[in-house]
Amino acid sequence: MAEALIGLDLVEMQAAVDGVAGGRVPAYRAKQVYDAVYRQRVTNLSQISTLPKQLRAGLAAGPGLGLPQTVQRFDSADGTRRYLLRLADGRTVETVLMQEADRHTFCISSQVGCPVNCRFCLTALMGLERNLTAGEMVGQVLVVAADNRLPADVGKLNVVMMGQGEPLLNLDNVLKATRLLVDPDGVGLSERRLTLSTSGIIPKIKELGRHSIRPKLAISLNASTEEQRRELMPITRKYHLKDLLDACKAYPLRPWERLTFEYVLLKAVNDTGDDARRVVRLLAHLKCKVNLIALNPGPGIPYETPDAERVASFQAIVRRSIPCFVRKPRGRDIYAACGQLKRMEGSF
Repeated sequence: MAEALIGLDLVEMQAAVDGVAGGRVPAYRAKQVYDAVYRQRVTNLSQISTLPKQLRAGLAAGPGLGLPQTVQRFDSADGTRRYLLRLADGRTVETVLMQEADRHTFCISSQVGCPVNCRFCLTALMGLERNLTAGEMVGQVLVVAADNRLPADVGKLNVVMMGQGEPLLNLDNVLKATRLLVDPDGVGLSERRLTLSTSGIIPKIKELGRHSIRPKLAISLNASTEEQRRELMPITRKYHLKDLLDACKAYPLRPWERLTFEYVLLKAVNDTGDDARRVVRLLAHLKCKVNLIALNPGPGIPYETPDAERVASFQAIVRRSIPCFVRKPRGRDIYAACGQLKRMEGSF
């Protein structure tokens, strides 16, 4: 069965073009399609004017580009945009674009829903529907880039796989999407500007580290003790905190790379000075940084956001020993912030 074009690597693109033509076509034709799809970010096959009309028509008669369709776009007061995107099978996922003066960050989903039941995350309430394909992940970037008129050569484009889903439970597709996103002849992003966030799937962390082309690794820590993490992240019952940190110590960092540990601060739960000091001890021998995230609230979440003073106090303790940053909430008013993606529709 023919596949949509987005998600195909160059070898697969050649096979797709050959199939449409009914025989082998020159390699430069496949490269023209590949360049148009990824580098030029066309949204319609009719835009590939370099192709013969017959070949264009043949490609259009098949599954086509395979771009997700925008169902709804929500615009935040701070400039963040949340997209509800419909996939070919009718399921929907969310993608967020965070815009700043000197950079744009795409937060993309890797699954429809999420199987990891983190107690402070709205996405967890959805459960898992299915994995996304590599094309569906890349397609999120292409659709949002096109909607915001971001040219292929725009500087400082970041992609974070921190939307719906646990990326390491869809690792093959995540890695293929990564290769397409960083291919200089493809989307052309910098490998240093791709990051995936995991709840801590230890065997998959080890597998990720064996690949030469891969996103940077961020670990969702969120607790300073085993017991605390089990309560907040039940997956800890399978993948214990000590074993997770051992896997982090063994992870083969590239010369320019450091691990990121994300820590969602929950009022009167994991935000004390003692928690901060324990975090420092846990991470003392790792090349890493810490991103603090004050809880982004939502319906059905049984926790509260800590006061700004408590966040600042926690940061002050950690950053005496480890680089520590407070992640500014973006898009909270449209349910686009970290942990809030649950296919919310309507106005807010």
